[in-house]
Amino acid sequence: MHNVVISGTGLYTPANSISNEELVHSFNTYVAQFNADNAEAIERGEVEALTESNAAFIEKASGIKSRFVMDKDGILDPQRMTPRLPERSNDEWSVLCEMAVGAARQALERAGRTAADIDGVIVACSNLQRPYPAIAIEVQEALGIEGFGFDMNVACSSATFGIQAAANSVQLGQARAILMVNPEVCTGHLNFRDRDSHFIFGDAATAVIIERADQATSAHQFDVVSTKLLTKFSNNIRNNFGFLNRAAEEGVGSRDKLFVQEGRKVFRDVCPMVAELIGAHLDENQLDVGQVKRFWLHQANLSMNQLIVRKLLGREATEEEAPVILDRYANTSSAGSVIAFHLYQDDLPAGTVAVLSSFGAGYSIGSVILRKR
Repeated sequence: MHNVVISGTGLYTPANSISNEELVHSFNTYVAQFNADNAEAIERGEVEALTESNAAFIEKASGIKSRFVMDKDGILDPQRMTPRLPERSNDEWSVLCEMAVGAARQALERAGRTAADIDGVIVACSNLQRPYPAIAIEVQEALGIEGFGFDMNVACSSATFGIQAAANSVQLGQARAILMVNPEVCTGHLNFRDRDSHFIFGDAATAVIIERADQATSAHQFDVVSTKLLTKFSNNIRNNFGFLNRAAEEGVGSRDKLFVQEGRKVFRDVCPMVAELIGAHLDENQLDVGQVKRFWLHQANLSMNQLIVRKLLGREATEEEAPVILDRYANTSSAGSVIAFHLYQDDLPAGTVAVLSSFGAGYSIGSVILRKR
């Protein structure tokens, strides 16, 4: 059995950003046109008038101020309100592959590794753009990595579940090192005409190198002390898009073929579950929560993160203890906690204990205890 470290992380950030104000302008233009087109039906009570959004509401509800996206024009077009990402030929790298490779190259550089040092690729994300061939095998080919690759999906917890899968392979000697990547085009499954959720998601990709501790050479090493996972079925976050949609009866509603959630129920259910899991995980490893100097949490909602850490610490956390990237990246699903980890790790001294945690649809929760080398 080998000890395992995370030796490098990487981040791919799309070139385009959309502010709350830009998003609201597009949404409200759509609302005004809809209400005008349906004025008589609204007057008769046959159609419900839509309500405008505003930037202050978005920031108060979520902590989000802007988000990076793979396509800006399509989202902001009131006649479309969907990213415009043209289909690529089978001879071109896919969008997810392109994003994953961008993050992977940075992770490899920070780890001081090349493709020849990697024995496997795991693509762990919420929304895979096709069933097969696996995106992971495509990334493997694009980078020139020998070995194996596979895709996995545990929604927003995909990264922490992917870290455990990678760590297990390395620990058991099945691989020297694994590249785990999280390419997320979350804007592709978001209904930008839904006032309650049109602001939630952004796009990004992250990458993590997990390898044997006795072979790691980078200056960015974290011991993987322990991992703990939990799932509990819930319909409160759901996306029903899939290949069987075409086989369903005509007239089946399409709203739940995109992201839908019962936000208040999610908040009520998930926050205590996450705090309890992390607390139990620390206890199992004879660690007191006071020893944890940094929490890299899933970046879905600022109030959720604040409540989770408050339950753990018994007080409000400082920005250094629980760094936030949600304000400028929005919710990037599985990539969010790893973005926080990637951007806020280099200041930590050797010996620092930290927790990387994600939570989302399923419900699914992952906790990874790390110690800076």
